[in-house]
Amino acid sequence: MQSVTDVSRLDLAAVFDAVPTSYAVLDTDLRFVVVNQAFLESSGRSRGDLIGRRVFDVFPDNPDDPEAHATANLEASLRRVLRTGRPDTMPLQKYDVAGPDGVFRPFWWSPVNAPVLDEDGRVVLLLHRAEDVTAYVTERQAQRFDAGVGLYDVPEDRHRAEADLYVRGQELRAALTAEAVLAQRLAGVVQVALQLSAAQTVAELTDIVVGRGLGVLGAGGGAVAVRTEAGDALELTLTASLGERARGAFGRVPLDSPLPVAVAAATGEVVVLPDRAAALAFTPHMEAAVTSTGLGTWVSLPLQAAGRSLGALTIGWRDPQDFTDRDLELMSAFAAQCAQSLAAVQAHEQERRVAGEQRRLSETLQRSLLTAPFEPDHLQIAVRYLPAAADAKIGGDWYDCFLAPSGTTTLVVGDVAGHDRDAAAAMAQLRNLLRGVSMTLGEPPAAVLAGLDRAAHHLGVGVIATAVVAQVEQTPAERAAGLRTLRWSNAGHPPPVLIGADGTARLLHTPPDLLLGLLPDAARTDHTVTLEPGATVVLYTDGLVERRGAPLPDGLEWLRTTLEQLHHLSAEELCDALLARLDGAAEDDIALLVLRAHPEDGPRPAEAGPQVLPPTSPGAAPPLTRP
Repeated sequence: MQSVTDVSRLDLAAVFDAVPTSYAVLDTDLRFVVVNQAFLESSGRSRGDLIGRRVFDVFPDNPDDPEAHATANLEASLRRVLRTGRPDTMPLQKYDVAGPDGVFRPFWWSPVNAPVLDEDGRVVLLLHRAEDVTAYVTERQAQRFDAGVGLYDVPEDRHRAEADLYVRGQELRAALTAEAVLAQRLAGVVQVALQLSAAQTVAELTDIVVGRGLGVLGAGGGAVAVRTEAGDALELTLTASLGERARGAFGRVPLDSPLPVAVAAATGEVVVLPDRAAALAFTPHMEAAVTSTGLGTWVSLPLQAAGRSLGALTIGWRDPQDFTDRDLELMSAFAAQCAQSLAAVQAHEQERRVAGEQRRLSETLQRSLLTAPFEPDHLQIAVRYLPAAADAKIGGDWYDCFLAPSGTTTLVVGDVAGHDRDAAAAMAQLRNLLRGVSMTLGEPPAAVLAGLDRAAHHLGVGVIATAVVAQVEQTPAERAAGLRTLRWSNAGHPPPVLIGADGTARLLHTPPDLLLGLLPDAARTDHTVTLEPGATVVLYTDGLVERRGAPLPDGLEWLRTTLEQLHHLSAEELCDALLARLDGAAEDDIALLVLRAHPEDGPRPAEAGPQVLPPTSPGAAPPLTRP
């Protein structure tokens, strides 16, 4: 039998070809010299396609991917190996490879480049290892999709860190096949790392780490320490195994404390205390930690991401430990994943806080403008404003009602494009400008909207908006007959709804006029409809009828049929009942204005409110009459 120590008689080429991981040997001009079978299978190439050719001639960047930089990254790594004579482990690379049909398909690789030296220590060849981890990355994308987390909701550096951790975990698994306990821990750490990547809050992340992660490492307990916003202290979440006494004593630790967890966070260095004697010798403060927890062996690892200290991970065992380099590498990899996940969660929480503050500012501004309506005699007006559920969806919707100098009741509902505080500010400008134009011109709605468009253009109020302006008019003949006229003009807005006294609802569809803010001299048209006693007019913004994935006509028909079902309610009750029937939370802001035309041959109805606004205010013109 051939001795395994007789290396000279081994078929090294056959051994190289049998290795299941992809390997290639390159010369100093970066040309292929030798490749193994695994490399051919993963790349979809034959040896004839590769040998003697430069690696980047065979595997160029995907021309359809503007973010593709894999060739530059790989060349930089290979040049570093040639220059330094030392191995270079690259971060995870997205390096698409064209198939036999010439179509590029996405691949993810974990490359390592190592030098082959001659007797004088000069680099004569390069050994390139390319571990294909495409299946892992694809699986992670699918898991995120199932969890409702979009691929682009995850920062790229966190995405790479996860896959790098997976690859390193696979390498460690292979190295520790003879050490079953550590291999099992490694598998557990990889699974915990996947859970960490889905954490949405700091509390959820720390629960995963202390609830499962430390147990997977075989520890008796530990804690996640997160730096406070002030940065001068650490807030610790401890495992239940450490007991209430430890939680009370070490729930908050100053950053300048001599405890290992604070030292690791402050210095970025790993602190290893392999037994009780080492722990007590590190600082007298450890006596309280050892006594209260019963753990004598500790490792504290810094949590760092993007060059920033986030805190530390501290792990404890009851018995002395003989830590190997592999043990520490595994704990460092786990701490790195914790740090990446913690950084992403903190960034997301900060975004939510900022969005919440912007939302509150926008809503405060908006509500300060959307005042209670006045109460004209026998015309009841009810209004509602419902902000969207999403933080960013706020800012541009408004309603308004006022008495024009002509004595007519003027109603307005509009929507400025955009959903942020800028849209809220633009809405305020446009709303007030519309009031001023209406008061100055004393003209019908079409002329008011045309004047508003011109004024906004010349004053530099650069916004795009939709709006409906309506006026309630009454000639002497109409007054004698108990009738009124609704005159309105529509600038690209959803149509008003008219509910007759008999409860029949119809959409006041008209040929659409242009949105505001596009052409300052656009033609505008007035439309009229007779209001009988008991009729109701509903003005609204598109958030009431638009639904994701559903056509607008479906939303308009839902509104019409729902209003028919609710026609018997008072104006105030109708507003509340209509909003209550929305299917789920509002996806966009909603401004709602309901006008009820009560009969004039009796006293003012009680549901119309306790106050009465005279038809004309002192000094105002008489009510508008038209032949």
